Amino acid sequence: MKRNFITAISVAVSATLSVGFVNITPTVIYGDDNRKEVYEVESAAVRDNADSTVAMINIRNLVDDGSGYTKINAKTFGEAMNLCSSEPYFDQPSAASCSGSLVGPDLIATAGHCISSASCSRNAFVFGYNMIGAGLMPQGVPSEEVYRCQEIVAHEYTSGQDYALVRVDRVVRGHRILSLQRTPARPGDQLYVIGHPAGLPTKVADGAQVRSQHGSYFKANLDTYGGNSGSAVFNAATHEVVGILVRGAQDYIRDSEKQCTVSNRCSETGCRGEDVTNISYIVKAL
Repeated sequence: MKRNFITAISVAVSATLSVGFVNITPTVIYGDDNRKEVYEVESAAVRDNADSTVAMINIRNLVDDGSGYTKINAKTFGEAMNLCSSEPYFDQPSAASCSGSLVGPDLIATAGHCISSASCSRNAFVFGYNMIGAGLMPQGVPSEEVYRCQEIVAHEYTSGQDYALVRVDRVVRGHRILSLQRTPARPGDQLYVIGHPAGLPTKVADGAQVRSQHGSYFKANLDTYGGNSGSAVFNAATHEVVGILVRGAQDYIRDSEKQCTVSNRCSETGCRGEDVTNISYIVKAL
């Protein structure tokens, strides 16, 4: 289970504490920073997949104004993480505690450490928490894009496994159920991930590959942070979901001179890699 010196202020902490375990978060930039806004992505297939991913947000940060719009309250990324101002996305809002994806008519796949039966009622899954355009921050979403957690259908959070299948309060409308790969990811397979690094509006990070397969999970050099926990990881060739991002290397290091934090950076083949639960566990639970 991943720990680091800023765990206490991580946006993933609330989700982690709610299930009674220490923090476990995915984490770091490998080589170049490949994160992109959804509107910056050229591939229609990748944009379509992004439309079927969700931000998990505590209901206390969601305010329905009664006119069909739900405001999302959030600190900025820089404020929440005590970042150096040079960090990408410094001024963007940071609302999501975890990420997820639509795998059934009313079913969301996420990480097991993100949610439990005890915390289900405190969380909602929000579609469309994206940057609208350059500098255009999302202040909220149509209320119809907010789905409450109704029950945990399948769940495992142990030293060996980490996944959850969540039923929401109604059938999801206007978003496509994602395709799940039926065979294990193999070393060398090209990947991309879609989710909410550090709670930010949706980011797509490509240019990654499977490093090694370990049966229940695989390792990859994905550019991910806390908040990406639960993110769908896709086979770049088929656009099918191959896994759920669950843990990895340390997110940040401290700049002692500037007294703020910056992203930890590794070479493409360096550090420990990011761990991804094989999607077969969700396939079996459906």
